[in-house]
Amino acid sequence: MHGPQRIACLSSETVEVLYALGQQHRIVGISAFSRHPAGVTKNHPIICGFSSAKVEKILAVEPDLILAYSSLQGEMVKECVLAGYEVLFFNQRSIAGIFNMIRTLGLLLDCTERANALVAELSAQIAAAKLAATRFAWRPKVYFEEWHTPLYTGICWVSELISIAGGDDIFAEIAPKVRAKDRTVTPEQVIAGAPDLILGSWCGQAFAPETVTARAGWDDIAAVKNQQVFEIKSEDLLVPGITAITRGLPQIQAHIRQLCEK
Repeated sequence: MHGPQRIACLSSETVEVLYALGQQHRIVGISAFSRHPAGVTKNHPIICGFSSAKVEKILAVEPDLILAYSSLQGEMVKECVLAGYEVLFFNQRSIAGIFNMIRTLGLLLDCTERANALVAELSAQIAAAKLAATRFAWRPKVYFEEWHTPLYTGICWVSELISIAGGDDIFAEIAPKVRAKDRTVTPEQVIAGAPDLILGSWCGQAFAPETVTARAGWDDIAAVKNQQVFEIKSEDLLVPGITAITRGLPQIQAHIRQLCEK
């Protein structure tokens, strides 16, 4: 068996990819926020949260490779590097980036054929969603809310999935911004964007449609007037991996389809 034998996954998307590639036997530790496949936290030691961890707990599983994601894990990854451990640090923010992450892991773990097949399956799901969207008579304007204080709109892969599903992200131009603070919007900007549909995933907290609809001045927004404000669980959409496409995209599709077929 080629490649690293003891992999510590500090974020959930790499856990799901390793399972999909049939390489779960290499996993020696995972994040407490791992949700896919179902029940995965019962199968491996929990060694970290997402942005917090006792580095000693990570090193205690004796990994020969640590997989990490985003600047929020920068400090704990730095400690691992200083301790002499090998770290592969992903920072994907788009669907193309998700596919590159999968291919990279396939190459590293000597299962390129399986990784390419997985990317092909996900690409086919995206293509089917695009085709379905062409049957809609119109494209609703969509506001996606990633956080509420302040208002953060969605990151790039979420904006891409909205477009694939048949909607137009009202803040598509800032979705490629890496840092959440660079995707800050004002309530007035949302009102001006006049979304027909509001979707939300508050990372680490349940999205509350009743809070959104009660905001001052938002009662004139079409999405609010027509009760088109919905949650998509963050574990299904804000994870930059397989699940955003297999679980997040179908939910976005369903909401857009319901609106367009009214």
